[in-house]
Amino acid sequence: MPQISVDYSPSLAGSFDRRELGVAINRLAVETIAAEPEGCKTIFRATDPEVVVAFGERPEAQVFVQFQIFPGRSPEAKSALTEGVLALLAERLKPVPGERLHLAVDVRDIDREAYRNTAIEG
Repeated sequence: MPQISVDYSPSLAGSFDRRELGVAINRLAVETIAAEPEGCKTIFRATDPEVVVAFGERPEAQVFVQFQIFPGRSPEAKSALTEGVLALLAERLKPVPGERLHLAVDVRDIDREAYRNTAIEG
């Protein structure tokens, strides 16, 4: 654990290295919330191409990172994770010319008793 989802606007697809960013996010989770390295699972998903902010006056792009973690981390550790991920995103992602880029991070506790995970070797 954690399960990490990175939703991003398709206009950004060629502007960053998903694998490199995933490794950096996973390392940050290990450093800030004491996650086990092999428990960090990051998935990248290109979202619908349309991002509408306010009344849609200008082109927009968005990256939204969500962490699902087991309870027990302090608010300070969660905040450090959020701030660290925002810094990673700002460092590695640049807006497409003419677009404004929105970055967001959310860290949520999940129910330890209800969560299950397995891996199947191929």
